[in-house]
Amino acid sequence: MGMSVTISAASAQDAEYILKLQYLCYQNEAELYGDYTIEPLTQTLDDLRAELDQGHGLVARLGDEVVASVRGSADAAGLARFAKLIVHPRLRRHGLGGRLLDAIEAHFAAEPAVQRFQLRAGHLNESNLRLYRNRGYVPVSTEQLGPRLRLVTLEKAAAVGAYAASA
Repeated sequence: MGMSVTISAASAQDAEYILKLQYLCYQNEAELYGDYTIEPLTQTLDDLRAELDQGHGLVARLGDEVVASVRGSADAAGLARFAKLIVHPRLRRHGLGGRLLDAIEAHFAAEPAVQRFQLRAGHLNESNLRLYRNRGYVPVSTEQLGPRLRLVTLEKAAAVGAYAASA
């Protein structure tokens, strides 16, 4: 490829690029469950901007192109929730999702109140579930969202001295 991928905080100017990438990335998920009304495909730009304002987002860039993203927020009970870890289809299976997960974990591990990390994945998305299990997440619950879709909630403790990423 010739260029390296850089990870940085998402800005308001990234919102439109993130939303377009999100729409592209969730097509396979929608097909897997036979449901094109899943929230990542119906989220509006205003909703995404509000989500970024209320939490923390990261983007990965290849040159100027946003090729991956993840978002997270923490609550008063010490739980950091991560959502919408997406990687452009042409860059999957190269470790970029793991790098973004490490970076968002490092961001929230720096907050003294955060004690646990949580994320969710569709029960049939074995590649995402495998990534999360390999990073130490364990299933804690499932929720039926539709006739074919169950979301698996996974958690792990926020480690002291978590991986230090440049995000």
